[in-house]
Amino acid sequence: GKRVLVTGTLPTLSRKQAEERIEELGGTVASSVSGNLDLLVAGEKAGSKLAKAEALGVEVMVAAEFEALGR
Repeated sequence: GKRVLVTGTLPTLSRKQAEERIEELGGTVASSVSGNLDLLVAGEKAGSKLAKAEALGVEVMVAAEFEALGR
């Protein structure tokens, strides 16, 4: 039931595949970083969304850890 946003490039999943995995795991795909975001999945070159999430205290998960979920 968490709101999750993916940013940056993931090692083995496309953005669409990552969003499908979020939904399979019961989460909701978010479109932007805000105070009601529960988790940011950060891939390579995550950029400003990562910085904003950290500033807001949003939990950050590295892409490789996310990709291992549900396997």
